[in-house]
Amino acid sequence: MTRYKATISYDGHGFAGFQRQPHARSVQEEIEKTLTRINKGQSVVVHGAGRTDSGVHALGQVIHFDLPEERDEEKLRFALDTQTPEDIDFIRVERVTEDFHSRYNKHSKTYEFLVDIGRPKNPMMRHYATHYPYPLDISLMQETIKRLEGTHDFTGFTASGTSVEDKVRTITEASLVFDSDRNFLVFTFSGNGFLYKQIRNMVGTLLKIGNKRMPVEQLERILAEKDRHLAGPTAAPNGLYLKEIHYEE
Repeated sequence: MTRYKATISYDGHGFAGFQRQPHARSVQEEIEKTLTRINKGQSVVVHGAGRTDSGVHALGQVIHFDLPEERDEEKLRFALDTQTPEDIDFIRVERVTEDFHSRYNKHSKTYEFLVDIGRPKNPMMRHYATHYPYPLDISLMQETIKRLEGTHDFTGFTASGTSVEDKVRTITEASLVFDSDRNFLVFTFSGNGFLYKQIRNMVGTLLKIGNKRMPVEQLERILAEKDRHLAGPTAAPNGLYLKEIHYEE
C-alpha cells in the first residue's frame, strides 16, 4: 500500500460537514466515491485532519488515504480534481510514509471567520460570510481578542454535550482585521486544536462585546468559571473557514 496526503479546499454550503454520515452529503463520502472509481471499484477510506461542520468551508483541509500501487502524484491530483464534484478542489497530492496520519500527527490549525458588517449585506456572500448589521466598536474587539491567546481551559466556549474531556487548548494567534473595501471583519485563530464550535462561540462573544452588550471583563470570567452560559451566542457556520494546517517535522 502507498499512502498519500492531499490538501483540499471545498465550499461547505452544499455539505452536511466533512465527515461521512447517513442520508446526508459529506465531503468525505464524495472523495471516497471518486477514489473507489479510480481504484477499480475497491473501496478506499479517507481520513481527515478535522471534521468541519455543516456549512463550514475549507481552504486547506488535509486528508490521507492508501492505494495499492504507487501513482504519479500530479496525475492522481488531476484525476481527483476533475472527477470529484465542482465544490471540492484538490490543491496538492504527495506520497508520505505509511505512519503519517492526517489527524494524529502533531499539527496546528488556522481558521478564519468572515463577518459582513455592510448595511445592506452583500447577497453574493450570504453563504460565505455571516452578516452582522449592528453597531460595533472594532478597536475594542481588536484589543479584547488578544486575551484569548495563550493556554486556557476553553470549556466556556465549547458546545454542551461534547465528549472531549480535556478542554485545555493553546491559541498562538487571535487577531481581527477590518477589510474596509468589502466591509468585512476577518477573525483569525491559530492553535494546536479547537473544541466543538469553539471558534463560532468566541466570535459570537466578541461581537457581543463589540456591540457593548457584554463587558470586556466577562471574557476572563468565561475562561475562569468555564460557564458556557456566560459567553455570547454561537455565530452562524457560513463565515467559518479552515484556512491552513501545519504539521511538525
